[in-house]
Amino acid sequence: MSERVAIIGAGPSGIALLHSFQSAANKGQALPEIVCFEKQEDWGGLWNYTWRTGTDEYGELVHGSMYRHLWSNGPKEALEFADYTFEEHFGRSIPSFPPREVLRDYIMGRAEKSNIKGFVRFRTSVRNVAYNEETKKFTVTACNLLNQTNYSEVFDYVVVASGHFSVPNVPRFEGFETFPGRILHSHDYRDASEFTGKDVLVIGTSYSGEDLALQCYKFGAKSVTLSYRTKPTGFKWPDRISEVPLLTRVQNKTAYFKDGSSKEVDAILLCTGYQHSFPFLSNELKLQCQNKLWIPGLYKGVVWTKNPKLLYLGMQDQFYTFNFFDVEAWYARDVVLQRVKLPSKEEMEEDDLLWQQREAKLQTDEEKIYFQGDHVKALLAETDYPDFNVDAINECFVEWEHDKAENILTYRDKAFKSVMTGTVSPVHHTEWLQATDDSKEAFLAN
Repeated sequence: MSERVAIIGAGPSGIALLHSFQSAANKGQALPEIVCFEKQEDWGGLWNYTWRTGTDEYGELVHGSMYRHLWSNGPKEALEFADYTFEEHFGRSIPSFPPREVLRDYIMGRAEKSNIKGFVRFRTSVRNVAYNEETKKFTVTACNLLNQTNYSEVFDYVVVASGHFSVPNVPRFEGFETFPGRILHSHDYRDASEFTGKDVLVIGTSYSGEDLALQCYKFGAKSVTLSYRTKPTGFKWPDRISEVPLLTRVQNKTAYFKDGSSKEVDAILLCTGYQHSFPFLSNELKLQCQNKLWIPGLYKGVVWTKNPKLLYLGMQDQFYTFNFFDVEAWYARDVVLQRVKLPSKEEMEEDDLLWQQREAKLQTDEEKIYFQGDHVKALLAETDYPDFNVDAINECFVEWEHDKAENILTYRDKAFKSVMTGTVSPVHHTEWLQATDDSKEAFLAN
């Protein structure tokens, strides 16, 4: 096969796609030439931790939003690979809520077993992707960061797997310019110990706001005030964490909120989300969207309806993660290998609209979980990815939601059963609130 495929990003989605191609090759499938561009020095995407913020040593924007002491905020049983279990990787069952280093080790274990690293060009940043209507091919211009040289190559397909949690959405509030304390977005947050003994204001109550509030509480913040835009989380927060409506302004160190209340704070954490940003794509190829469970313009959540030779992976808001990236990757692979026959543009757009309309009716988290589960089922039905019990994972997510509602401080101490192996995980040797060592060695210690 003479075709060439460019993959942008070697994080979980990019690795999943490389693994899917290798899986096909192991079954005798001839592969196109595959080039994966990764600007970091190692693969793993957001699961790589760096102390750096802003720009790296090459002047590139730091991709990572990872921070110390991050533990999975969902049960590992809900994200487990169908073809590579946690038990296979670690040689035994491990607790349900691992820290970052353990999860990264798991992702890398399958990647290394697949022997796919040779496809990746590290320290290579994609600068531009353009499509030629006459040749029906893409020109990808990239920069080798090590020697600062640009070059261009031609490809038949481009798969964007660069993620959407690296370009922060940073709102401005009145008084920020003169606030005497620290203001930072969660993208630049690295360690909760910076806020020990301080009064912290967290703006935003989605997953990052929720977790950073807990991190600050765990590591000794004097108080944490969560400021919500639409509605409170409803969790039963401990005494040092409180919720208030949206911030209106800051004057000196005093923060004022929509309900007329105020609070003196030392630091402000903006957990205000991220932008889907693709500066390396020409305008006609850029996905324009918000953080939603269904991304308009993507057939099956993967294929760019305006140009089916451009594919996007991992662009949705997520309950499902690693195994979802897998089924998306398997579908993308089969589009490239022409195992999947795509319908007409009109039919793809009609199908896309049906999913959009269905998402618009969702109200509860349970409905959203089952919606994304149906998305996973739809992709599983069209590929040879190992089948797994999606309904059981849906129930795993629902149980997790109930555990959080019962006690936001202890939900990570619960144990779940693997959908892939049937094994119930052990309870971790230390309660999450007391576990201040997030290393792999400490977590896996007997």
